[in-house]
Amino acid sequence: MIASLIRWMTGAQARWLGVDPIDSNGLIPQRIYFANHQSNLDAPVIWAALPTALRRRTRPVAARDYWEGNVLRRLLSRRVFHAVLIERQKVTKSNNPLSAMEAAIELGDSLIIFPEGGRLGDDEGNIGEFKPGLFHLARKHPTVQLVPVYLENLNRILPKGEFFPAPVLAAVTFGAPLKLEEGEDKSDFLNRAKLAIEKIGEE
Repeated sequence: MIASLIRWMTGAQARWLGVDPIDSNGLIPQRIYFANHQSNLDAPVIWAALPTALRRRTRPVAARDYWEGNVLRRLLSRRVFHAVLIERQKVTKSNNPLSAMEAAIELGDSLIIFPEGGRLGDDEGNIGEFKPGLFHLARKHPTVQLVPVYLENLNRILPKGEFFPAPVLAAVTFGAPLKLEEGEDKSDFLNRAKLAIEKIGEE
């Protein structure tokens, strides 16, 4: 019901380019969906765009300080999205965000992440530089598919600082998976991952 409500509110249409939602053998693939970051609706919209079977095993990675900011967001993050809540202000060795993400992967869950780390792009759709988390996850979990996702118009539906969505149609496009190549360094991989999202936006 929540997924249907999100799709209705945003008009988000899902497109799958170069990847099928479920593998041809009928198994549910374990994935890391990585996307450009436009608004606080980003993670819920990607989650809602997934088919039910995938959605049940996919957890958004989200900022604890935002999603525990009030009772409603706390309820949604825990009971609906089953989000992996991470610290972004007082990060220590004991609450390292990568540790929480890896624990979810080891349980067999898929993740939704935003490698920019925050809404670092601009209103023209330009994407900020990626932080190294995606590289470390790709290196430690080579069997998990890395699926680039391009979000369109989410920044217009819920601009930063606004509380009520505007009537603009959004789009969620899933691209072909990529993987960390043998010998590929962090900088090259992160640039290639960023470019994968940008290319989807040009199609």
